[in-house]
Amino acid sequence: MTLYLPIAEMSVSVAVYLALGTAVGFISGLFGVGGGFLMTPLLTFLGISPAVAVATCNVHVVASSVSGAVVHYRRNNVDVKMALVMLVAGLVGTAIGVDVVRLLRNAGLFELTVSLTYVTFLGVVGTLTLIEGINAWRQVQSSGMSSRRKSGQHNWVDRLPFKVRFQRSKLYISVVPPMVIGMFIGFMSAIMGIGGGFIYIPAMIYILRMPTSVVVGTSLFQIVFVAAFATVLHAWQNQTVDIVLAAILLAGGVVGAQFGTVAGEKLRSDQMRVLLGVLVLIVAARMGYDLVVTPNDLFSLGSLKGS
Repeated sequence: MTLYLPIAEMSVSVAVYLALGTAVGFISGLFGVGGGFLMTPLLTFLGISPAVAVATCNVHVVASSVSGAVVHYRRNNVDVKMALVMLVAGLVGTAIGVDVVRLLRNAGLFELTVSLTYVTFLGVVGTLTLIEGINAWRQVQSSGMSSRRKSGQHNWVDRLPFKVRFQRSKLYISVVPPMVIGMFIGFMSAIMGIGGGFIYIPAMIYILRMPTSVVVGTSLFQIVFVAAFATVLHAWQNQTVDIVLAAILLAGGVVGAQFGTVAGEKLRSDQMRVLLGVLVLIVAARMGYDLVVTPNDLFSLGSLKGS
């Protein structure tokens, strides 16, 4: 069965895109990420223009994150106060990012900018996550215990002003780092069509020192609102949200996220970091390959559409 996508302006196989949504939804629930960093490149590989892929991915991120966030909220794995602080700054960053997308599209630089941003950003984040995950895994193997913050251990975050107590995370820290992290990830979400979970999670663990037990749920909780805001702005300012494509991806994503959340509870935090790092690096390598390989069609009017 095939359907015509009115915004992407192409016919697609429903079965292929339904399976794609399910697979990415499973990964979203497994790692506590939105899944946009994986969905956006996969859609462009299948021929969807980058502008439509980025905007429509935010719809899929919302659905898959809602499904996972509800499960974690019911299990008291969400620090709502921390999530709201990061969310306020994230909405500001998202609004700035959507406006930057409009400027890049008008200049004809959006497609190249997205590819370069993906390769650079995912390469750095994936490498750091993988190295830290391997170190944590080795520590668990040698000591038999998960790495955790030692009593009395402080870093530069503890010396900043405007401190607030976060009961669920058992932290008393400045609101400045969470707001900077939220604004930066909101901006990147609008540019790359990502939920930002693969950045939120290491940032909350290593910078804010939040307990791993509440990191995944808190990440998903705020991703829901940031991605929803980005979707509305992309539809309003850039008219690049393909609702038919989004509906197909949503149907698979919601189901896949439920199974992924259950599977994620069977993994230790160090194992999740290693797997997430490997996954991010694979996507970065694939995007980098497309940047250097010679295309089959050197001149194509179709590639200008939506870029």
